[in-house]
Amino acid sequence: MTGRRARSRWGWGFEDAVILDAEARAMAPHAEQLLGVPAQELEEPVALERASLPAARIAPPAGPLATICAQDDDARARHAYGKSYLDTVRALRGLYEHAPDVVACARDERDVEALLEWAAGANVAVVPYGGGTSVVGGIEARVPGRFDGVLALDVGALDALHEVDAVSGAARIGAGASGPRLEEQLGAHGLTLRFYPQSFELSTLGGWIATRAGGHFATGPTHIDDLVESVRAITPAGAWESRRLPGSGAGPSPDRMLIGSEGILGVITSAWVRVQPRPCHRAARSVRFPDVASGADGVRAIVQAGLRPANCRLLDELEARQAGAGDGSHTVLVLGFESVDHPVEDELARALELAREHGGVADEPAAGEGGGRSVGAWREAFLRMPYVRDALIRLGILSDTFETAITWDRFPAFHEHVMGAVREALGEPCRVTCRFTHVYPDGPAPYITVLAPARRGDEAAQWHQMKAAAGEAILAGGGTITHHHAVGRDHRPWYDRQRPEPFAAALAGAKAAVDQAGLLNPGVLLP
Repeated sequence: MTGRRARSRWGWGFEDAVILDAEARAMAPHAEQLLGVPAQELEEPVALERASLPAARIAPPAGPLATICAQDDDARARHAYGKSYLDTVRALRGLYEHAPDVVACARDERDVEALLEWAAGANVAVVPYGGGTSVVGGIEARVPGRFDGVLALDVGALDALHEVDAVSGAARIGAGASGPRLEEQLGAHGLTLRFYPQSFELSTLGGWIATRAGGHFATGPTHIDDLVESVRAITPAGAWESRRLPGSGAGPSPDRMLIGSEGILGVITSAWVRVQPRPCHRAARSVRFPDVASGADGVRAIVQAGLRPANCRLLDELEARQAGAGDGSHTVLVLGFESVDHPVEDELARALELAREHGGVADEPAAGEGGGRSVGAWREAFLRMPYVRDALIRLGILSDTFETAITWDRFPAFHEHVMGAVREALGEPCRVTCRFTHVYPDGPAPYITVLAPARRGDEAAQWHQMKAAAGEAILAGGGTITHHHAVGRDHRPWYDRQRPEPFAAALAGAKAAVDQAGLLNPGVLLP
């Protein structure tokens, strides 16, 4: 469609926002200061005409479906990977070992149904594709050899706002709607979903539901689970649509089975979601703590007091320095409240009192800073970080993240063990930092950032060594292998050990009931 911003083929986001060579080179001294070693020579992306894609094994479907299918190298490359560290390294170098054989852009549910029927007859695996932002190998066309080919089924065109129920505070929206598209359509009605993951500009409603995504709000409605009223999906066995209700005790929830199903049970096409007017009352401050331990105690006191801050991000000393929210001498809490109904200054004041009781010192807000310089600096760094990561990768720096959740009683030992295991796996020099993205009365969601000199040409082995150390430490400490980034193919070894075996059998039974041939995203969640 004309007028749309061009997506980067190899990296995050849009081509007009990618960090260019001059700025990337200017980042090198800062990377050296962090790691204590020089950045490597800036690597140039391999042009598509020099990229390595396997030959397509199958022809697109004939007849009317042929008009919505593509098999050119550009379409196949753009649908081959998500946006994980390894995805980006491989796409940067033009290496596409598992590119889909055919890409189809569905226009409506009838296309989805017809494509699933064709795939069943042609023995073709189907990988549902929304915004392409998976960071866990969730959309890579790496499927068992028993299939004759792979179809990437793009539902991005299913992005319309179908209905608005202003009385109940809900809207029915197409699964292909990206964050900006969704908010633009709701905004015309004075409403918002209030769901802003870091991938907001590219990820889609269907992808959020399929991966049990978390928005950036720290408490209250924060997981997409909290916002879904009803889901509709197309399966090889027919349509799966739950009754639209505010709540129900009628057996296991059909919505809950689709939320987090990662495309193995059906292709999500639309959903009723809970919406609200845009918040008009806001208050924010940043708070400095001597260390992570005292900061964690302060955060726990705030959420266990029944306060529900929209933002409650605790950044350790190095994380705060990297985000421009501190000088590296303190742990920093970025704290904020919002409401559609009433002023929130009293709630912020009480939270600051609790923080002070645990050694916190609130920063004075500067004029025009919206709660303090630390708050503004963190917000800007949060939105730009995916583009910064790509520039660091071009400079030969391993830059990755992983996240988890753990109860408060186990957090201190868990934090020390996980951070230490990753440092040991990477060796020196490296930087491993931690922040809280979400907090609950019974525990936080730690989010770990990793920086280390990349072993160029051997990044996959280096990354797998780090990932294995992190996964083992997380499971040993009682945490979850993922809090909001999904399982995909990358987390499967640890997810298989985390879930109860009877549940795994029940999930396999559900898949067999709706997808007898196992066409939908094979290799994700189940063997």
